Amino acid sequence: MKNLVRGGVILTLLSLFVVFIYAQAKTVDPLINANDSQTKIENTINSNTLVNTDDDKKLVRKTVSSKSTSAGASKGSFSASAYCFTGRTAMGHAVKRGLIAADPRVLKMGSRVYVEAGPWSGTYLVSDTGGAIKGKRIDIWVPGCSEARKFGRRNVQVFAAQ
Repeated sequence: MKNLVRGGVILTLLSLFVVFIYAQAKTVDPLINANDSQTKIENTINSNTLVNTDDDKKLVRKTVSSKSTSAGASKGSFSASAYCFTGRTAMGHAVKRGLIAADPRVLKMGSRVYVEAGPWSGTYLVSDTGGAIKGKRIDIWVPGCSEARKFGRRNVQVFAAQ
């Protein structure tokens, strides 16, 4: 009887050790985190040049404007809110800045998107889902619940990240 109890205790301790090892798994791919001070990556170049036309010997002012952004194809307007829960996402990442929850039928899990959301604009990884996340709705993870309340609910533009 003693051997049976001793074997059960050893088996229990061994299984707890295995669970502890798996709970400490590291994420392999570091995430590009968006932060509150990150500005919209947008460059606008305005160039005013004087061009000499040989035909009528006068100077003509020519304006060239080009705009480049880090955003790709538009995914459209989404309703966004913020959440501040702790734990792990549906993909297994520990929650941290740069992660959003979305409907996987609209935005694929693991995809990167650029979100225009004022001070919260930046590149995010779609890493989580939620019970109330249906259709064109996203939740942006923030570290504090007061920041989540400050974010509120707002309409944002979402683009495929390049």
